[in-house]
Order: sequence, then structure tokens, then C-alpha cells
Amino acid sequence: MTEALDALLDLLDLEQIERDYFRGRSRSALVPRVFGGQVAAQALVAAGRTVPGDRPPHSLHAYFLRAGDAGAPIVYMVDRIRDGRSFTTRRVVAVQHGNPIFHLSASFQTYEEGLDHQTDMPPAPDPESLPTAAEMLPRHLPADVAERLIEARAAVDLRYADAPPWGTVGTPREPRSQVWFRTNGKLADDPLLHIALATYVSDMTLLDSVLLAHGRGGWAVGDVVGASLDHAMWFHRPFRADEWLLYDQESPSASAGRGLGQARIYTQDGRLAVTVIQEGVVRVPR
Repeated sequence: MTEALDALLDLLDLEQIERDYFRGRSRSALVPRVFGGQVAAQALVAAGRTVPGDRPPHSLHAYFLRAGDAGAPIVYMVDRIRDGRSFTTRRVVAVQHGNPIFHLSASFQTYEEGLDHQTDMPPAPDPESLPTAAEMLPRHLPADVAERLIEARAAVDLRYADAPPWGTVGTPREPRSQVWFRTNGKLADDPLLHIALATYVSDMTLLDSVLLAHGRGGWAVGDVVGASLDHAMWFHRPFRADEWLLYDQESPSASAGRGLGQARIYTQDGRLAVTVIQEGVVRVPR
């Protein structure tokens, strides 16, 4: 396990301060606020700590309300909405400085047999054939920016199938992006942990497809400003975040200063594991 992954797992290991109250810390991000994927993953862990271990999450719906302060702890307050025979529902509010910064609703389910079908996994290159972040980012970004981005994502091996938005600035492309990802190290056999780490990564690149449609490079080059607004995920089949996962992303719409991204996450052997939808603010600086 790498030092960076160990630090990320430490962030997800929340401190329980009351029966349904948990406290988390933050790490610095590329922008002067808490990374949204971190808050979403921590909130899901807080909810999961109040649910029996044989009920993994099957969906989450979240709103980012305020920018988080990376220098202050975040308190996660869990509301036990419902405990049914098959399904459990939790609501989590993340609070800093007396104000809510994030709201999550999550549903958990015991395993059961049922109807089964899925869309086929799209064609994608072998992840091992693609350049690593350390190899690819310095080709497209100033050295200091590339170094900060590599450091921010050091816990995850994330590889772009095609050039990232900042690699083709000024040239609009099809609003579609593929990345392969896995953690930089093996993880324990804890389904909640694997789902939380996929939640963490899901906020890294989903709005890239919005940028591609307009030839924008994004936050790394400063030709747009933005932030996540809401985020939804559905977990269909078991997966491991320490094995290769294909994040197949596209943007069906951008308007009114907002962009929509939608995606599917597949295991390397082609099983549809997760569906993700996110809307974010995407504005061109004046």
C-alpha cells in the first residue's frame, strides 16, 4: 500500500463522537476548498457505520451546499430514517462552522436474487497500455500544476484512454471521456470501503466531458470555474476498487452555467457495477 492510499484510508476512518455523530478531517485539494468526492465518501462511511454490515449501499443522492474549509474538521450527523426488512435508509448532514455544507441520502439493501440484465461494456483500451498520470500530465500542463495534480491523485492510479481536456484546449470534441482507475494498493475485504473509494474517485473526472464539448481545459488551466452541485450513484453489482474499473463518461447537456455528466463504471471483465450522474457549475470567467 502506498503512503498516499494509507493517508486516504485514514481520512475515511471517521472518529465517532456520539451514537450517530462522526468527525472527519480533510486534505488539501487543487482548489481552496474541500474536494467534493472526499465529503461524499466520508458521509457514506458515516451512514454505513450505522447499518448492519450485510447491507451494502445500493444508491446515494447528494447535494453540495457550501464550499468546505479544508482547515477545519467536518461533523457528519446521521439520521436513521428507516430500518426495514430488506432496505435501510439514512440521511447525513455534514456541518462546518455551524453551517451545513453537504447533504446525503443513502439506501442500503440485503442481498437478494432477482432479474438481471445490463448494457454492454463499450470498447476501451487495455489500462496497462495507457500512460500513468506521472507520465501523461507533464506533457500537457505546466510543471507546477502537473505536480500538484499528481500529488492530489496519488492514492489512485487513474489513466485516461484519450487526451484529457487540458490536452486539447481550443479544439471541441465529442463530449465523451473514458478513464481506468484503481487504488494504488490492495484494500481490505470491506464492501463499504470499496464503494466509498469509488464514490471518492467519481467526482474527479465526471465533468470532463462537459469541457470537451467546448474545447475548454478546465480547472487545471483556469479557462473555466466550477463546482459540483449534486451527485447521484447507483451500485448495481459487487466490485473492488483495487482492481481496474472503467469510468465511461459523457455529457448530454450544458446550459445556464451548469453542465451535466453521466457515466457507467464497469469491472474489467465487463460487469456494470455503478451508474453515476452529476451536475455542476461550469462558468467561463469574465
